[in-house]
Amino acid sequence: MAISSRSSRIEHLLERAGLATAGASCGLFVAAFVVKEGVPALMSLGFVFAMMVGGAIGFYLGIDLPPRETQAGAPPVTDRVELLSAVGTFLAPVAALIAVIDIILDIEPRPVWVVMIAIGWLVGVVMQIIAGWTARFGR
Repeated sequence: MAISSRSSRIEHLLERAGLATAGASCGLFVAAFVVKEGVPALMSLGFVFAMMVGGAIGFYLGIDLPPRETQAGAPPVTDRVELLSAVGTFLAPVAALIAVIDIILDIEPRPVWVVMIAIGWLVGVVMQIIAGWTARFGR
């Protein structure tokens, strides 16, 4: 039993590390997109690093929520934490995908699109962090 438990913990740790790496990559893609478009206030190594750390934390906390205890026979209820996690998990990678497409195709978007993509990614990651934190510590 101990071996199974230890291997489960290692598997879970690897999964979480992989998700954190994916989040950091998404943050890097969006940061590269914003820097490429020349937003002066955001053209720093600190900004890029903050985007990567934010993505890593968001994907680590917000994607794999602990299961919620439900009572047998209770009517189905929309769980706000799961909804927050789901929407955040959708927004952040979609913003990163759009940023990567822009970088690869070398498109020159309007400044409003640059801001919208950056804000979309940030909102998604913040939603993931709030959902993950609430699921673990706030219930």
